Amino acid sequence: MSFYLFSLSKELQSNTNRMAQFQEVMRQQLESSMYADLEKLLSTAKGAEAEVSKKDFEGFRKLFHRFLQVKGPSVEWSKINRPPEDSIQPYDKIKAKGLPDNIADSLNKLVVVKLNGGLGTSMGCKGPKSLISVRNENTFLDLTVQQIEHLNKTYNADVPLVLMNSFNTNDDTKKILQKYRHHRVKIHTFNQSRYPRINKESLLPVAKDMAMTGENADVWYPPGHGDIYASFYNSGLLEQLIAEGKEYIFVSNIDNLGATVDLYILNHLVSQPNGKRCEFIMEVTDKTRADVKGGTLIQYDGKLRLLEIAQVPKAHVDEFKSVTKFKIFNTNNLWISLSAIKRLQEQNAMDMEIIVNPKTLDGGLNVIQLETAVGAAIKCFENALGINVPRSRFLPVKTTSDLLLVMSNLYSLEAGCLTMSERREFPTTPHVKLGSSFTKVQEYLTRFESIPDMLELDHLTVSGDVTFGKHVSLKGTVIIIANHGDRIDIPAGSMLENKIVSGNLRILDH
Repeated sequence: MSFYLFSLSKELQSNTNRMAQFQEVMRQQLESSMYADLEKLLSTAKGAEAEVSKKDFEGFRKLFHRFLQVKGPSVEWSKINRPPEDSIQPYDKIKAKGLPDNIADSLNKLVVVKLNGGLGTSMGCKGPKSLISVRNENTFLDLTVQQIEHLNKTYNADVPLVLMNSFNTNDDTKKILQKYRHHRVKIHTFNQSRYPRINKESLLPVAKDMAMTGENADVWYPPGHGDIYASFYNSGLLEQLIAEGKEYIFVSNIDNLGATVDLYILNHLVSQPNGKRCEFIMEVTDKTRADVKGGTLIQYDGKLRLLEIAQVPKAHVDEFKSVTKFKIFNTNNLWISLSAIKRLQEQNAMDMEIIVNPKTLDGGLNVIQLETAVGAAIKCFENALGINVPRSRFLPVKTTSDLLLVMSNLYSLEAGCLTMSERREFPTTPHVKLGSSFTKVQEYLTRFESIPDMLELDHLTVSGDVTFGKHVSLKGTVIIIANHGDRIDIPAGSMLENKIVSGNLRILDH
């Protein structure tokens, strides 16, 4: 009997080895087919594009190689621990250190980087999202330039702005930059990589040549903001800024209007002793039910690490979303050492989990794109730290519901910075949910003759064909629902407090 079991186990082991060998052969074949296709694509590139594309494809090859190696979830749930107490500092503790006498010295070591690769399509706009007007005719980019110019003038400093564009946003952004020539801000740009979308079945590029128009219009993609490290390094701009004496970048999404330069966090970075220099700070904030999908910080294999929902095994997704177990989430406001980025790039030691993003092209073809997230590199840096910042530093504008909040009297605008109005009694932001009739910015704007007074609002839900007259005031909880075929016009000067409005309400000119 024991001999039989021994033979069986040997046979199983042999089958397992054969399967592993077969999988390895398949991987190698896929990789060599991919490399051959990439070489064919590169042969169609012309001039300067060929050199840029060659560097882009080097990055893509590394990512594809790692994608083929990965088996199952990238984390073992049992190895996840809460971060040690001192690895996530409360903002008040950082602020208590105060500021140095010469703030300009600290500012002159800083570069502001805005992630500017996204389009405004989700809000019904063409072109870069950063060029959408968000407040008093100011765009996201206008507000960013005003903030940095105000810092430079106030402290007689030289903080440059760097925009990481994508091939989708680069041309339009560069045209608009002309208008800032006389502002006291040096503006640099570099481009994210351009990677080929992969046919989900064949695992080969969909593109047949390097063209970006016609049938090739949707076969390329910018590979997520984790690409910042390689593309920044490859552009030569990283080296240039280090040579100019810059030490840290403050990176954030351009649509996060709360992501302004914080002098206390900057001072914490530059005042560290040399041997203990913090190379990476991630701003986190307390999670609410609206943020359950946001990435969180964990301790894993002795390192601080970002855990995204895509990495969580299905059986533990509800646990991940729990506000009690994982209490904070990543705002994507990051402070990173330039010399550390240079070191990690040159050592090929930048290790970020791969996000596999499935898409369906207009013709129905299923593709995947391989992406990475900038915050996932936290585990590669020395003395990395989380800082639990006030919610006010996370004010993203992803939808017209968010846009309504930042356009309203809930916020005051000064030197490009939005701050919660002192006239609002509660520091919390109202919950606003506008229906599908408001999704596109142009349509949303036609539905408000003026933005309502929302100082005392807690909750607003609007659904269906609804318009607002001038000088409307909304307080408490207001729900307005126009059923299919009905229309509701909220009259000018109305004050709605804790009201549900439904049915049909038309105001006609006579």
